Amino acid sequence: MTIHSEHPFLAAEADRDPVRRLRGRLGATVSLWTAGAGAERAGLTVSSYLIAPGEPAHILGLLQPESTLLERLLDTGTAVVQLLEWRDRELADVFAGLFPAPGGAFRRGTWEQSEWGPVLATASAWAGVRLADPADSAGHRAVGWSDLVDTVIESVVIGEQDQPLVHRRGRYVRPAT
Repeated sequence: MTIHSEHPFLAAEADRDPVRRLRGRLGATVSLWTAGAGAERAGLTVSSYLIAPGEPAHILGLLQPESTLLERLLDTGTAVVQLLEWRDRELADVFAGLFPAPGGAFRRGTWEQSEWGPVLATASAWAGVRLADPADSAGHRAVGWSDLVDTVIESVVIGEQDQPLVHRRGRYVRPAT
């Protein structure tokens, strides 16, 4: 058996989407979006998001259109956006659907319920958000392969951050300190 350093499912160079490759070079801190309560909780790992300061401040996210998280966000109008750390790599993969989660993704980690949705007890930074225009029956719009959601930040909790979880070029990387 030979172990290779490249990803075993990586498409050939000529078959790779150049736009995805450009996006992958940007790098982003990985966030976990959660919504709902009890058995109706949902979550999704998201690295395509933007925080727009202002009064009020907004978080714009590109979410997977068929995700349970998007459905739950549209139903409840609220969500939690939490920033993950290096220690949360496996959790990020669980909520991205890349790692098995017997019994469900929320069996991983310890969770506390907020008025916006589930919060990872070890999250060093998180925001409680509400859809910017709940009167808009769609609550989102298609942008490329994703759905763009616009949320207003209602609450922010900032704690000590150890090492942020950064995703760049298809891999988690440790940022230089």
